[in-house]
Amino acid sequence: MEPEELSLSAGDLGLATDLYELTMAAAYLKSGQSDRRAVFEAFVRKLPRNRSYMVVAGLEQTLHYILNLKFTDKNIAYLKSLATFRNAGEEFFDYLRDFRFTGDVWAAGEGTVLFPNEPFIRVEAPIIEAQVLETYILSMMNFQSLIATKASRIVNAAGGKDVVEFGFRRAHGPQAALLAARASYIGGCAGTSNTLAAYKLGIPAFGTMAHSFVMNFESEMESFREFARVFPEGFLLVDTYDTIAAVESIVRSGMQASGIRLDSGDLYALSTESRKILD
Repeated sequence: MEPEELSLSAGDLGLATDLYELTMAAAYLKSGQSDRRAVFEAFVRKLPRNRSYMVVAGLEQTLHYILNLKFTDKNIAYLKSLATFRNAGEEFFDYLRDFRFTGDVWAAGEGTVLFPNEPFIRVEAPIIEAQVLETYILSMMNFQSLIATKASRIVNAAGGKDVVEFGFRRAHGPQAALLAARASYIGGCAGTSNTLAAYKLGIPAFGTMAHSFVMNFESEMESFREFARVFPEGFLLVDTYDTIAAVESIVRSGMQASGIRLDSGDLYALSTESRKILD
């Protein structure tokens, strides 16, 4: 059996929802309520302590989903196989086969700053259509807005200094990393370490070096020299062994680099001391 990537394809959109959205849809249809007009609004009731705003993100992917949502024959065959839908009737599966969104969507633009109780998206449609959309919309916009808001707070705290998103390895999977890089850029980050995000989204790409590169050489300074020879404007990772000693060695050698990177220890104390040495 071949390993499964588990990425989301166009043929998966119909099933990319919580099951209860579909059970409610079947019940709406059976009860004759499916065409009843409904309005769904998504907003934040309150924000965490010391958080005063949110930044909207994820709208583009949400609109792509709404415009392309359909149920394939494979989707419908799977739902038919579930005992849950044994009383749904063929009318329900015929409805899914012909499903297309016919409603209206209003939304705040990506990058918009909103406050509690201000809707970031509003869907007006027959209730069966609006219901089916709920899970995907919340998943996509909640996640990206969370990341964009956090990025915005960090960028504001940086006081005009560039902030770069380096979160790929800590993300909840490669797909989440792609969305996080996008949302971080919307939130004000200058770029990303995620090469795929940079390629697909036109975001500036940034990178430094890892401890494994430093440890590969006989000495720390040798690793710095070899890296700087290929990337003279690169950043040097100085905390593999002794942060302050590494910074002092760089200064004594006269090596030119765009900057240094700290990856461990007391970042405030080490950055302050390193800055003094470099100056």
